[in-house]
Amino acid sequence: MNRFFLNAILLMFVSTTVGIAQVIYIKSPNGKIDMALESGAKITWSVKYENTEVIAPSAISLTLGNGVVLGNNAKVISAKKSTVNDSFATPFYKKKTVVDDYNQVIVNFKGNFGLILRAYNDGVAYRFFTTKKGQITIESEETNFDFNKDYKAFIPYVRDLREKDMYTSAFEVMYDEKPLSKFVKDSLAITPFLIDLGNGKKVAILEADLEDYPGMFLTKNNGANPGLKGVYAHYPKEERLGGFNKMNYMVAKRESYVAKTNGSRNFPWRAIVISENDKDLLNNDMVQRLATPSRIADVNWIKPGKVAWDWWNDWNISKVDFKAGINTETYKYYIDFASKNHIEYVVIDEGWSEETNMLKIVPNMDIEELISYGKQKNVAIILWASWYAVNHVLDDAFSQYSKMGVKGFKIDFIDRDDQKMVKSLYDIAKKAASYQLIIDYHGMYKPTGIQRTYPNIVNFEGVKGLENAKWTSNDDMPKYETSIPFIRMLAGPMDYTPGAMRNATRADFRPSNSLPMSQGTRCHQLGMYVVYEAPLQMLADSPTAYMKEQESTSFISQIPTTFDETIALDGKVGEYVAIARRKEDKWFIGGLTNWSSREMTIDFSFLDKGTYSAEIFKDGINANKDATDYKREIVNVTNTDKLTVNMANGGGFAIIISPEK
Repeated sequence: MNRFFLNAILLMFVSTTVGIAQVIYIKSPNGKIDMALESGAKITWSVKYENTEVIAPSAISLTLGNGVVLGNNAKVISAKKSTVNDSFATPFYKKKTVVDDYNQVIVNFKGNFGLILRAYNDGVAYRFFTTKKGQITIESEETNFDFNKDYKAFIPYVRDLREKDMYTSAFEVMYDEKPLSKFVKDSLAITPFLIDLGNGKKVAILEADLEDYPGMFLTKNNGANPGLKGVYAHYPKEERLGGFNKMNYMVAKRESYVAKTNGSRNFPWRAIVISENDKDLLNNDMVQRLATPSRIADVNWIKPGKVAWDWWNDWNISKVDFKAGINTETYKYYIDFASKNHIEYVVIDEGWSEETNMLKIVPNMDIEELISYGKQKNVAIILWASWYAVNHVLDDAFSQYSKMGVKGFKIDFIDRDDQKMVKSLYDIAKKAASYQLIIDYHGMYKPTGIQRTYPNIVNFEGVKGLENAKWTSNDDMPKYETSIPFIRMLAGPMDYTPGAMRNATRADFRPSNSLPMSQGTRCHQLGMYVVYEAPLQMLADSPTAYMKEQESTSFISQIPTTFDETIALDGKVGEYVAIARRKEDKWFIGGLTNWSSREMTIDFSFLDKGTYSAEIFKDGINANKDATDYKREIVNVTNTDKLTVNMANGGGFAIIISPEK
């Protein structure tokens, strides 16, 4: 029987107490997922995975500034179906090619608006579109995710509200594991948001292709069913400098509406990812598939790589004849270290210029000399700046520093995802591309696909990274570090900044600014370089620390930051994770565990035929007392072999597999 017939969209008319409702059905290509869109008094969407109701009927709509609700008493004009079997290249990703197979229906409603529905084998997505003339005002968007049971959720609450503006945050949060009904009233959570459906199944709530529109927070839906609803930042009305060192551009007042935008446009995707087991979440492409394709025709100038970073280690180098700090001599030392270890970049973080005037360089820094010195050593320079400082002099700054030879910018203290800020980040990325500059967005909301649209954006924060270890003593970082690959990483790459060489057990850990340490073992840190997606990957510790630990440093320097293939080996949210990634003919395997020690068996059946040399870094026999303890060994393996690795409390492992010549 023809597959297209099997997956046809059914348009049905159902009699209800309020009249005639129109129902549109769409199935995933493999037939496991059913999505229904019903339009009557309200438009609702619902989703089933085999016999499990994932999303109960949930209302969706857009309210315009004139009070018209796109979704109330909506009348279907047409429903156009299609099936897509496609793939596309991804040059700076965890795989070279993404398969893009889905069934789609485009529904047009009376009133010049509609919905696009897509069903994939691993989830579904919908987005509104409008076809109206001129500009329109979006007063609000109704987005609901209702459930028929009180499922356990991994709740990423917004905790660090800046100066009482509920929408301003660094987007650095832990996860509270509680039933949906226990979601704290009047609080907000960020996405991705993960829910446990039981029997191994999970569902993650995402958004994608966020452009010229505010990002989606989630809060408790107080309806009859346990559920969540979308909340969106209102447009800024008054702004001022404030926050840390007055580097945040704070919102003092907001408008009543969330966006003013083109009347003929697609709105962001509202998506869910459904998994049968946790490890499936580790290799998901939903956001990448839903994103707008690249707007940069030639991407050959974009160079991902590793970065020697200064801020986390507090510029703390020793056995030198100069005062270490924010000065030219210190950064030449960082460049020397990077060059010796084949590290592509050095980032010059906060302090090289005036805080709010990045065109005024401080006297102790000679940026041109450092660029020239780095060029001799094959090391490029990236400059840090706050969003306000960049946006204030965008053309002048990008023109001036690109002519000097700067290769990119790390842009920090964004801390908002209202429409104005989201639009700004697209504008900055576009402008940066015109000067062939790469961008690392910090103090940033989660990526939502802009990294595909503008692939010169090579990393994002939006994660409670290693830097937090400098000042927090009560956070359970190994649990968090074994949660984010399944949740936050669904959205895209994350600048976690791993690489601590001072590693501590749970009992011995303490915050320190100048001699910072990590929770967990050395091999836990090494494993992050494989597990965490980061086209621009930091080495957070100081050159002095790395030179004392040259064996670990040399190992890190071999690990690429983008890959040709990814395989999720095993994992459970908040407990452990293991991923294998291939670059050309080499495989890289990383594993992490929480504070529980555990044994993991790696099956090498994914290898091609032949004999391979495996360089293994694993926790040492005394790592439960001394977290820096590790063992390095080299063994031969084939695709018929299995290897058992013991991970200590807060432990991990990392392996590089090379074909025997």
